[in-house]
Formats: sequence, structure tokens, C-alpha cells
Amino acid sequence: MQSKTETNTRSTLLQRARVPLGFLCGFVFLVFAKPTPSSLVAGTAIAGTGLAIRLWAAGYLRKHQKLCLTGPYRRTRNPLYLGSFVMGVGFCLASAQIWLLALFILLFVVVYTPVIRREQFELHQAYGKSYGDYMEKVPVFFPAFGAVQETESNTFSWEQVFKNREYNAVLGFLALCGVLLIKVFYQL
Repeated sequence: MQSKTETNTRSTLLQRARVPLGFLCGFVFLVFAKPTPSSLVAGTAIAGTGLAIRLWAAGYLRKHQKLCLTGPYRRTRNPLYLGSFVMGVGFCLASAQIWLLALFILLFVVVYTPVIRREQFELHQAYGKSYGDYMEKVPVFFPAFGAVQETESNTFSWEQVFKNREYNAVLGFLALCGVLLIKVFYQL
């Protein structure tokens, strides 16, 4: 059994490694992807939905300022990660390589489960009972679609999307779509 210190160290390492690991996985993805016109259309539509979820979430999130309880945060405590997951699934489907989808899901679970736990601990430390109450009402990942009462009047802001640097997700989405389109067109 791991100690709390070992678990925190592991989750910190995974938290720091997730972006470089994402680039490495993206490289592997691009090498082995064999998209077809139909897989590209279907997959990028799903990936676009994931991007929309990320943008929606980023427009509400005021990092380190206050606990976000509005927008998609009323349905899931981790809409940014949910959006990333949906994007990843979409691009893997676009690749027409089912093993890439299986690998992505495995890596997502291995990397993000401890990251989510660590962030959950940090948010509980920062916001105490408010976060505890929120945890009881809102699921950690897969969204709740029942009636969820709005508890604050925070509104969506495109300025906040830019402050949260979600333009990086948009640029990454466009770059992947472009490369996959080239692979389809030139049958690479």
C-alpha cells in the first residue's frame, strides 16, 4: 500500500507530465492514424463537441479566485477534462485505428484519475465546506443531466476563455484536423 506522500508525489508528477505526455501521444497518433473521409468527418464532429465543452467551461472558470458552480460546472466537477476526453475519443475515431482509442482511454484513466484526486483535495483545502457540499451534489466526471439549481450568477465570458488560454485547445484542434485532412487527401 502506498503512503499519502508517495501518492501525492505520483499525482504531482503525473500532473506535470500530462502535457508533454500528450505531445508524445499526439506524435504516435499522427504516425499511426489512417483516417478515411467518413472517419474524419465523424471523428472531428465528436472532437469539436469536446472542444466546445472545453470552451464553455473555460468561459466560466476563474482559477484561484472562486469556486466555479455555474455553466458546465453545475453538471460535472471536471468539464475541462471531460472536454479533453471527448476530443481525444473523437480524434481517435477519426484515426480509424481502434487500438489508438483503447490506448487513449487507458492513458487518460491512468494519468487523470490521480490528477483529479489531487485537484479535488486541493479544492477541498481551499474552499472547505463549500466544496464538500458541491462534491455531494455534482459528479466528478460524467455529467448529471437532471435538474441542478444554479447557486451563483457567474456568466460566461469570452475574455475568460482567453485568460484561461483555451486558444491553445483551438489551435491544437485545428492543427490535428489539418494533418488528418492531409493524411486523407494524400492517403498517407
